[in-house]
Amino acid sequence: MKELKKEDINQEVFNLYDEYAHNKIDRRQFAEKLSLYAIGGLTVTSLMSFMMPDYVQNLQIQNDDPRLDSGYIEYDSPKGGGTIKGLLSQPAGNKTKLPGVVVVHENRGLNPYIEDVGRRAALEGFISIAPDALTPLGGYPGTDDEGRTMQRKRDRNEMLEDFIAAYTYLSNHPNCDGNIAVVGFCFGGWISNMMAVRIPELKASVPFYGGQPEKADVPKINAALLLQYADLDTRVNAGWPDYEAALKANNKDYQAYTYPDVNHGFHNDTTPRYDKEAATLAWQRTVEFFKEKLK
Repeated sequence: MKELKKEDINQEVFNLYDEYAHNKIDRRQFAEKLSLYAIGGLTVTSLMSFMMPDYVQNLQIQNDDPRLDSGYIEYDSPKGGGTIKGLLSQPAGNKTKLPGVVVVHENRGLNPYIEDVGRRAALEGFISIAPDALTPLGGYPGTDDEGRTMQRKRDRNEMLEDFIAAYTYLSNHPNCDGNIAVVGFCFGGWISNMMAVRIPELKASVPFYGGQPEKADVPKINAALLLQYADLDTRVNAGWPDYEAALKANNKDYQAYTYPDVNHGFHNDTTPRYDKEAATLAWQRTVEFFKEKLK
């Protein structure tokens, strides 16, 4: 059988994966529904294997990259989950104060992709922290299936407190200059929006395909926003028109981009939803935005 490629896959398969990844259907139901597309030499097993993340082959920055000082720390989150583990990364040998970036994971804990994003941010000249909201349950378990199951056991507002506490940790770090931003993906996109609501001093927020805050919360936002959406992500995009109207009505500083013909999760380079062109441009815009706003 020929090697599967992204263009071989029906869009409905990507839609099914989105349902599966967001706990709308379980693994058994996902496999059953995939059987409709197991045609022309494709099998359910090959389709499922193709759609699952491959962390080993897709890290952009290795965890021992000599250009970085990167390692795990713990910080207090008294209103959230107690003590939280996070990956703290900064340029190797850094002795100066740098702007800070909180990197927020998806709905499955601090997996290798999000750790990689934290290291990418550090290579751009920031001190970054990528917390694991699964710490109170033992931390990211090594697989996304287990991670999603674990994360459903936590209250999302308590997890929000954990990420707000990460902001506080960075703001008190001797190598952080106090100018701090957040970037998050999926669940982390919602967290990024809500951190903008909750933290008046937050300088910038970049939610990737993240759920939007309530209209009544928009006036509380002081941070500059860079909102990144996927064209084919109808689930999340449904909330964007009302959010944009509220941002405009309250004269908020925001930019928004919708990347054509890409799926939710297009920045995650470990699954076939990844779109290299859109992900590269979105990350370039994110870095430029942080460098502009974190002054």
